[in-house]
Amino acid sequence: MNAVAERSLNVNDLISQLKARLPVLWVNNSKRAAAEALKSIKYTFDDILDAQARLYRFAPLLAELFGELGSTGGLIESDLQPVPGLRDYLWDRHGVAFDGGTVLVKADHSLPVAGSVKARGGIYEVLKFAEMLALHNNLLCCSDNYIRLSRPECREFFSSYTVSVGSTGNLGLSIGIIAAALGFRTQVHMSFEAKEWKKHRLRQHGVTVIEHETDYTSAVTAARVNAEEDPFNYFVDDENSIDLFLGYAVAAIRLKHQLRELGIKVNAGNPLFVYLPCGIGGAPGGITFGLKHVFGDAVHCFFAEPVGSPSMLLGLATGRHAAVSVYDIGLDNRTEADGLAVSAPSGFVGEMLQPLLSGAYTFPEADMFEYLYAASEIEGLKLEPSATAAFAGPAWLLTSEAGISYLEKNRLSGGETKITHILWTTGGSFVPDDEFSEFMRRGAKGGLH
Repeated sequence: MNAVAERSLNVNDLISQLKARLPVLWVNNSKRAAAEALKSIKYTFDDILDAQARLYRFAPLLAELFGELGSTGGLIESDLQPVPGLRDYLWDRHGVAFDGGTVLVKADHSLPVAGSVKARGGIYEVLKFAEMLALHNNLLCCSDNYIRLSRPECREFFSSYTVSVGSTGNLGLSIGIIAAALGFRTQVHMSFEAKEWKKHRLRQHGVTVIEHETDYTSAVTAARVNAEEDPFNYFVDDENSIDLFLGYAVAAIRLKHQLRELGIKVNAGNPLFVYLPCGIGGAPGGITFGLKHVFGDAVHCFFAEPVGSPSMLLGLATGRHAAVSVYDIGLDNRTEADGLAVSAPSGFVGEMLQPLLSGAYTFPEADMFEYLYAASEIEGLKLEPSATAAFAGPAWLLTSEAGISYLEKNRLSGGETKITHILWTTGGSFVPDDEFSEFMRRGAKGGLH
């Protein structure tokens, strides 16, 4: 690892590291005490609880629409999985010569319906839009069982509206699958990074896929312009949506219960470190926002980005947020982590997270495939490359100069055994077998083609 130490870090040093595509840990000196920071944000814990309540109202309908949700009563959730074998592999690989604490995987790669972290926010926003339409048009009362929305007359009504989104893949899957299931016409504008199998899966669900030979940011812009021309087109704005953000934040409440079920305490003496793959920033930002409400200063959140697409890190470190792009520093935004291939971050998320986030790091392209191979061989996990972005996180904190400095500053040195590390995965369970076999082949060869 080639960390830039916190005490010597300046923006010019950082940009030089990023331009050279060197992995770097950036520690956020703007982070404030959680209670103080959260008071400055207009959205509150009540907003997260409102989102959770809405998801519970829709649970019977979701169980009706998707057979795989029958056993959970319509709840879309993933396991929190102990991975002792993967922990030992990571410790050996990165030279952690001591007990660095517990490692768990938050398995959003296997979330039902859409198979990625995007199932949370994406499905939530479409459900909220459907609820608004149904209530305003007397198709539903708040006291009704929401299964009513599966009736033919409701589907016919929804079919007069289009739901659209710009995506590199996983958000498009979540939006497309739920919107089509409810009866909406659905358009997903896909950037050049999007995988063919994701386009194929969307088309199988009756979704119109509009392909672009441009990057994610341009695809989103095209989708937004297209929606503005049609009053019946509802555009899901991945860059600025509070509904996506709050849908993701609900995960924090559920994580609290899962940790309790595993007998894991989270407090000042038993800190929680969470590592989150980051593209535009909505999913990791929403999750971080929720975690800070639930655990306060006992949780430390870090974003993970590919060396070719460190847009959120760049936006946060420079303070320019959406006004700066990886292209501005000579990077190409090319990565196999299609969901993380974003040239400019969400300004909405970056500005909100500036006082909450502990830091961010970048990782080399080949590492994703080595981690993917190890996770499959050791723990039986089926991941896509971007889902391994979190895996380098614990080693950054435990072995790098910047990480050790962070632990010292937060009075955590000497208590590493009490840290719980959560590796948050993103997608993978729907990856076709032939594609996954190719990932595994590359992983076995050290990430090489």
